[in-house]
This record gives sequence, structure tokens and C-alpha cells, in this order.
Amino acid sequence: MRIISGLYKGRRITAPKKLPVRPTTDMAKEALFNILNNTYYFDDISVLDLFAGIGSISYEFASRGTTQITCVDQELGCTNFITETAKGFEMPIEVIKSDVFKFLEQTKIKATIIFADPPYAFPVEEFAKIPELVFQNNLLEDDGILIVEHSKHTDISNLPNYTYSKSYGGNMFSFFKKPKTTSED
Repeated sequence: MRIISGLYKGRRITAPKKLPVRPTTDMAKEALFNILNNTYYFDDISVLDLFAGIGSISYEFASRGTTQITCVDQELGCTNFITETAKGFEMPIEVIKSDVFKFLEQTKIKATIIFADPPYAFPVEEFAKIPELVFQNNLLEDDGILIVEHSKHTDISNLPNYTYSKSYGGNMFSFFKKPKTTSED
């Protein structure tokens, strides 16, 4: 895996083979960041990376100037790897070892971008819990977006606050936004 752009562009990161991860492909990651680059200034946002794995999405945000990044994963090997890698690159990444669903139920952290990359084998009901907890607990900033990575064989387009999906090979990114609130004058 490599960092695609920014301060650490081209740096390779090799995770131990024993970790139970499936990093986002470079092609899909590049496409995702092209979309985000048209909407956000990376140095002005906060990021919550759920099911962070080896942290490839977080490293990309940090390389592009994001200074408020929180990674959550329940696998000790993954959280240790992210902590060591972030320290080695001097990246501002906070790492939390936790079950993602328990974390979402309890956290008060709000983010501009929440990225979730759960196991592709999750049943649709497990995928549905992610946006449900994010919106129920008001974890997105007003201009924020939730992005859920999943297999192209998993359809989550019927979930509340879904806006659109983009497919890259076998990977799919589904985007969710807070509903616009209308104010009475």
C-alpha cells in the first residue's frame, strides 16, 4: 500500500501479514480522494476512521494536511500498527482500540468526514447500524459526510440519509449526509 498524495506521497506502508485486514485499493482510494478534494480543504476538517485496519485512509488524510484524525479498530495488532506508523511519520492520529459499535454509542467526537470500512462479509443489518448510530448520536458536523466502503454485492442504498454511491472495481463507496434542516423565520 502506498500514500497517494501530499507530504508523504509515494511512501509505502507494509502491514504484517497476520493482521485480519483488507486495505482499500490504491485505485479506489485515489478516486475517493478526488471526490473529497472537490468539496473539502483537508487542513480544515476532522476525520473519524472506523474499522481502520492498518490506517491507510487516515495516513492519506494526514499526508494531505488533516490534523484531527481519530482511528477506531478493535484489533490490537491494527491499533498498535497505526500507532507505530503514525509516530514514525509524525502524523497527528489518535488511535482508539474499541468495538466500533460500542464506540459509536458512547463517543461525543464529531467529525467532518466519518469513513467506515467494515468487513465486507457483514450482513446488511450490521452495515445499517453504522449510519443509524452516526445520525442518532449526531456525530457528523453540519457540512459532514459519512462514507461506508463495501462490496459491490452489498446494497445499502435504501438506508436513511443515503445520497449516492460510487463503484471502483469490486469496491463501492456509499455516501450519507445529514438531512437539511429548514429554519422558520
